[in-house]
Amino acid sequence: GFPAGSSPDLTARALAEPLEKALGQPVIVDNRPGAGGNIGIGETVRAAKDGYTLLLSSGGAISINPLIYRRLPFDPEKNLDPVAAVARVHVFLETNPKLPAASVQDFIQYLRAHPGTLSYGSPGPGSSPHLAGEMFKRAAGVDAVHVPYKGAGPALTDMLSGQLQYWFDPGPGLKQVEAGKLRLLAIGSPRRSPLYPQVPTLAESGLPGFDADTLFGIYAPAGTPTPVVQAVRASVLKALEQKQVIEMIESLGATPEPHMSRQEFVEHHARERARFAPLIQEIGLKVD
Repeated sequence: GFPAGSSPDLTARALAEPLEKALGQPVIVDNRPGAGGNIGIGETVRAAKDGYTLLLSSGGAISINPLIYRRLPFDPEKNLDPVAAVARVHVFLETNPKLPAASVQDFIQYLRAHPGTLSYGSPGPGSSPHLAGEMFKRAAGVDAVHVPYKGAGPALTDMLSGQLQYWFDPGPGLKQVEAGKLRLLAIGSPRRSPLYPQVPTLAESGLPGFDADTLFGIYAPAGTPTPVVQAVRASVLKALEQKQVIEMIESLGATPEPHMSRQEFVEHHARERARFAPLIQEIGLKVD
């Protein structure tokens, strides 16, 4: 449901090879980006219920999109069967290194001194980086302009060119942090990242309770036979034990999630809807 080079795409490609071996079938990653993941969801919903078409999606596309899109031709809760959680994806507050801000508090002070003049990007309305940006604005008492993109890749390009001043990176920008082209100030998760243990959370930086994590997972069209769903789930969990898959997920700053039961996966979507519904209503986020 997202473009090439995005975190979901890279995760899917890491899973493809071990899934081929486990299932004895070729696994093709087919990018169907657009509308915050809705195009990919729609393709999956309309596919045959035989296990040959699966969706790897961000949790926001499943939990949040029904809250913000006015005319969805499907209901993800009813039209998709959750198969397996794959990864807990974190977002990282990154800025243009030319900004005179070496810490979260410095950055907040700079934003307050320049209200409405800085821009932040996201992969699209309702995505976890977008919601993280809105949570940040309210928690920090600052104002900035949101610029939505069709995926994290184009947003990262404009971060590097200086068109954007900051963003909440879902992973693809971390290599640019290591290259010194972006500055990493904090992680928008309840806990620090094992990749960057020296980088504080936003909660530690004066924004208590800040949590913008999302969950990537695999889904099948609703009505797919239970034995098929179980076979795919077992293969996904086996793939998540593979070193190369773990390394790819961790390179994105994410955490593999191989131990969540299907019931816990279903309940997670309900919690996310309840958690973000007040924020979405407050900012009046609706998409035609």
